Formats: sequence, structure tokens, C-alpha cells
Amino acid sequence: MYPPPDPAVPAVVQLQHVVPTLSGPLVDLLVAPLGMERPLTSVVIAEPDDEPRSYDEALVLVIGARGRSATGAVMAAGRGGASAVAVRTGADAGDVEALRQAAAECGVALLAVSDGARWEQVEAVARTVVETVHQTPDLVGPYADNDLFSLAQTLASLTDGIVSIEDTTHRVLAYSRSGDRVDEVRRLSILGQACPEGYLAVLREAGVYARLRAGEEVLEVAARPELGARRRVVAGVTAGGRLLGTIWVQEGPAPLAERTGELLKGAARLATLLLIRHPGGPGRHSLLREELAAGLLEGRVPPGSLAGRLGVPPDCAATVIGIDLRERDGVDGPSLELGRARSTEIVSVHAAAYRRTAVAAPLDGRLYVLVPESGAGPDHGTHRAAADPVAESTLLAWTADLVATLRRHLGTPVQAGIAPAVRRLTEAPAARLSADRVLRVLERDPGRPVATYAQVRATVVLGQVLGLLAENPAVHDPAVRILADHDVRHGTDLCGSLLRYLDAFGEVKEVAEQLHIHPNTLRHRIRRAVRLSGLDLRDPDQRLVAMLELRKIRGQGRG
Repeated sequence: MYPPPDPAVPAVVQLQHVVPTLSGPLVDLLVAPLGMERPLTSVVIAEPDDEPRSYDEALVLVIGARGRSATGAVMAAGRGGASAVAVRTGADAGDVEALRQAAAECGVALLAVSDGARWEQVEAVARTVVETVHQTPDLVGPYADNDLFSLAQTLASLTDGIVSIEDTTHRVLAYSRSGDRVDEVRRLSILGQACPEGYLAVLREAGVYARLRAGEEVLEVAARPELGARRRVVAGVTAGGRLLGTIWVQEGPAPLAERTGELLKGAARLATLLLIRHPGGPGRHSLLREELAAGLLEGRVPPGSLAGRLGVPPDCAATVIGIDLRERDGVDGPSLELGRARSTEIVSVHAAAYRRTAVAAPLDGRLYVLVPESGAGPDHGTHRAAADPVAESTLLAWTADLVATLRRHLGTPVQAGIAPAVRRLTEAPAARLSADRVLRVLERDPGRPVATYAQVRATVVLGQVLGLLAENPAVHDPAVRILADHDVRHGTDLCGSLLRYLDAFGEVKEVAEQLHIHPNTLRHRIRRAVRLSGLDLRDPDQRLVAMLELRKIRGQGRG
């Protein structure tokens, strides 16, 4: 049996503080054999075939498995000391019961992840809750399970004010009862479910939102009688340095209570957990990050828009990874979209685990991961990559692990191309093109899962040169064109034989073995090709031009 936790050593974060925040739209609690007082100190991502390891006091998210196939991972998490494990149980009652029994046997709480929930959402909410409660222990209290309206009403009673809670788009999410004490701004906000644009302009001009994003906790906003606005006090609701919303306390006929600022701070801390549970919370923020990242990679969105969401400098260096799922032909539209959505989810979870500021974005049938660096400056990007082989090796290993996960999940030869690091986010579109070029090289070698730009640089540059030649048909060598036309008319392969011969530096025996012919047969073909075309293979310029022309013809499917 597993011993229960020692009640004499209370944990700052316990299951009872985290599960209510996740419950409902994201997960359902199936069993908690050791109670809800189990400590929770971290959130860990695991897969069914991971090696046994320590999961001491962690919430383990088991991705890549569903139903009974996740039983082994549940057992491993429990034996590794996890406090809770989250899995997709599936709809089969037998599978659900098997998972429940496994969790009970190992003394680990079991959370069933809803089919409509994304792993990225579950991870983001869980990490935010753990970090927030660790940083502000007074969150653990009687209001932790209440809704936003209850919090607004409680704060109004304590401050003698009129309370409203808004999201970052200034949409009113909840408000206190107020009778006839409201000012015109409050009345219009409730009727329109959003702060009036005229008052918003005043707040922006005064720098209120900028100061809240910069970390100021409580701000005074003076009355503006000409706008129908009384004095207000506002606090930002933040998680992980990111602004989630705002809480406003409007002064009524009586002055606000002396402790309003202190009470507002506490309410903002409580609202952190409530806002991330609110519909349109972290899921909407994640989608916005994806959309901004895709826009940046396409060159449609300025770097500052995404940088502000990620909490990085707009001029920071970054690396772009392109992922091609190599989807099967003939898959119907709905199945294709479902597969892409699940793949985006897997990539997003892995990206967040690798680096908190990394973001995944689906774009034009591919997935991209943008990995910002923490530093900034004109010499940070590509110079860092060249000077830090350990960092490059770590990124390569992480990408290979991600591709292996996607291959297991999809059953297709997923491949990834890593672009060279760029010095600033404005160069992200160019990095995306570099990643695409690496993927084009990998397409010819399905068995190779990952490559960096440096590993295939020569092939990439050659592809660009051949592309330029293909776009300018007037630039060609007529001698090679003669050979290509001869092959088409007579069904021969003089072009292919000559290209292999040139690629092998004239090693006749090696090329003959590749073509499964006698060396003398190859010599005859080369002499014939030279005679028909007039090429002088002793001339290095003619050899170079012939190789380029022959590769261009091969790429066009001729010869």
C-alpha cells in the first residue's frame, strides 16, 4: 500500500486547489485514492513508451494514448510518485474501469481529459494554477471555487464600490449588483457588454493598460465628469507575466473603503484562476498566439504583436522549424482536418514543454514551431547558433523526438527541417523559407526524419540554382538538350548514365555497379554521349554546366 501524505506538512498546492479549476470543460476526476490533499508541485508530459522515471508530486499528462492502451503509463506514473495523471479514457466503459482500477492500485488520482479539450489547454491551465498558487498562497481560500460574479459581488461589498471584471478585449465578463449608483460609463458597459470606446481612448492615452501590462498592481483613475465617469481603481489580472483581464471598482455616492487597494490585489489573484477557466480563456489566447505566429511567418503581422504575447523582445533572435506531416493521398477532408488538429495539439504541447515562449502554428498544410531566444541584439542570432553546438544539438534531439512522436501518432513519414537561427523576429519569414527548402530536400529521402539547414546546405543551394535555371529557359546548354532529345526519341538513358559518371568523378566501376551493367557498357555509353553532344569532359566549365543541366532535366522528369 502507498502511505498517505503527512497532514502535519501541508503543501502549498494540493489537488483540491487544482482539480476544480480544470474540471468541467477540460477534465473529470475519476478517482483520488489518497484524497485531494496530495501535494502537486509540477506538470509533466509523458508518453506510453517512456522509460520509468520519477514523477514525484507531479501531474502527469499522458499524450499519444487512449483508453486501455494508457494503462501502463498510468501505472508508471503512480509508481513514479505522481500525485495525479491525466489521460484520454475514450468512451468504452471497460477501458474507463481498467484505468480507474490501475490508478487506485498505484495510489494516483486519475483525470479523464474531455475529447473537446486540447492537451495544450490542459497543460497551460495546470501550469498557471500551480505557479500562481505557489506564488500567492492566499489564493487557497473560501472564494477559490466561486464564479466571477460571486467574486465581483464580494469585492463590491468589501469596498463599498461597484465592480466589473473585463477580459483583455475590454469585454465585460461579470459585474456586481449596483442599483441606481452607477455612472454613465458603467451603464453603457453593462448594456453593451464592453467598455465604451470614448472612455477606452482616454484610458489608453493615460497609459493605464500599458502600466498594468508592465506589472503595476493597482492604479487610480481620476473622475472624468464630462464623460460621465466617476473615480475608479483598477487592478490587472495576470498569470505568468501575461495580462488576462482587469478588475474595476467604481466609486459610488460614498467614498471607497480604506483597504480597497489591498482588497483589489487579493481579488485579482483569485480572478487569475477564475479567468483561465472562463470560456474564451487560455484556449482563445493560444489560438491568438497561433494566428499571430502564422501571420509573422507569412510577413503579415509585425513582430511586436506576437512578441508582446510571448513576453520576449521584438528584436530577439529566433529559430523556425518546419514540419511536413506527409499526409496520405485520398484521405477525406474531415479526417484530414482532424489529423491536422491533433498534430497541432501534439506539437504545441511539446513546444511549450521545450520552451515556454515557443509557439506552434499551422500554415499552408504544414506546421511550424517558432522558438524565440531570450536575448536580443544584432549579433545574437546566427552567431549564437554557430558558437553554441550544444544548443543546436539539443534542438536537433528535441525535434527528432517530436517527429518520432508524430510518426507513431499518424503512421506517416513525418519530417522536420530546422532553419538557421535568425538575428531578429523580422527575419522569421526568411527562416520559414529556409525550413521549407530543407523539407524539399528531405522529401527525396523518406527514411530521414530531421535535418538542419547546415546539414543539407549544398543541396539546398543547388536546388535554388536549378530553380533559377528552370525559370529562365533561355539559359541552357544545347549540347545537353541534344542528349535529352535523343533519350526521348530512342528510349535510352544517356543523360542518367552521364550524370552518374560525372557525380562519381569518372569512377567507371562504381557507376557500373550502381546501374548493374558491365564497365565496358558504361564506357561505351559515355563515349556515345560525348560524340552526340560534342561535350568536352576535360573542360571543367563544360563539366559543371553539364551537371547543372542534367540535374535540371532530371528534376523535370526527362532523361
